Amino acid sequence: MDALRRAVAQLARFPGVGEKTAQRYAYWLLRQPPEVADALADAIRDLRVGIRECELCCDLTDQSPCRRCGDGHRDPTMLCVVERPQDIAVIDGSGEFRGRYHVLHGALSPLDGVGPTQLRLRELVGRLPGVSEVILATDPDVEGDTTALYVANLLKPLGVKVTRLAHGVSVGTAIEYADRVSLARALEGRREI
Repeated sequence: MDALRRAVAQLARFPGVGEKTAQRYAYWLLRQPPEVADALADAIRDLRVGIRECELCCDLTDQSPCRRCGDGHRDPTMLCVVERPQDIAVIDGSGEFRGRYHVLHGALSPLDGVGPTQLRLRELVGRLPGVSEVILATDPDVEGDTTALYVANLLKPLGVKVTRLAHGVSVGTAIEYADRVSLARALEGRREI
């Protein structure tokens, strides 16, 4: 049972997976043919070996430059800055942005030991020639707001237009259920119709 305990302990390391869920996963794996566990182990090993950062946008990819950076149909004058690689898929999925991306790999958080040198800011500044607008798409929280302000102050003196994603009340949310911060941001970011 030592192998089972080790497997449960490793599976429980996944975010959002507690010991009970990890146990269910381990027992499920035991009920599968051996090739299922082998395929899973191979996929995890390949993930660690085959994925690296794109030399241009710092997204995670299996080739560098990545497919988005190599896409000639994307607008090279627009650059959307995100905190995490997974943020790109969400923004791209909207179908509204057809520019290029840059991944910071985090947000400023002095309490967690994350300062400007831990983010991909030097790489961002190196990408500015030819860019007319940088859209800051960091999270609408204290760390994201702090990061956006820092990046804006870093880039504005370099002559590039810096914008921030609008924040506010979500579509489909009744005003009576909106929280105070979202409602305040919606009012601040209002525009003429």
